[in-house]
Amino acid sequence: QVQLVESGGGLVQPGGSLRLSCAASGFFLDYYAIGWFRQAPGKEREGVSCISSSDRSTYYADSVKGRFTISRDNAKNTVYLQMNSLKPEDTAVYYCASYDLVRSGFVCNDKPPSYGVDIWGKGTLVTVSL
Repeated sequence: QVQLVESGGGLVQPGGSLRLSCAASGFFLDYYAIGWFRQAPGKEREGVSCISSSDRSTYYADSVKGRFTISRDNAKNTVYLQMNSLKPEDTAVYYCASYDLVRSGFVCNDKPPSYGVDIWGKGTLVTVSL
């Protein structure tokens, strides 16, 4: 099987923290750039963070910079998104997506695009509310 599976979502109060996981199976995640996206109710999916495969560059959208941290553990074939100081506007379904370095040429030097994605995860819901 070739897939990405997100986990770690849930209900959290404003100011709280969550750590999302993106686990790959069927391929080695360290050979791909990985982007995190989110889709809030009634809105389009947007890229919020990315981590590269080889050079380990990272990208954060202005809306999450300073609050979110992306990282990877190649031994576990997993990419993480640590989310701190959560706000109600962070409420969304969060998705991870993979980019093949050769095919896409994307190295996380900019906001991850919705096009050029090899594999989408099915998402995990994050709800920030009192």
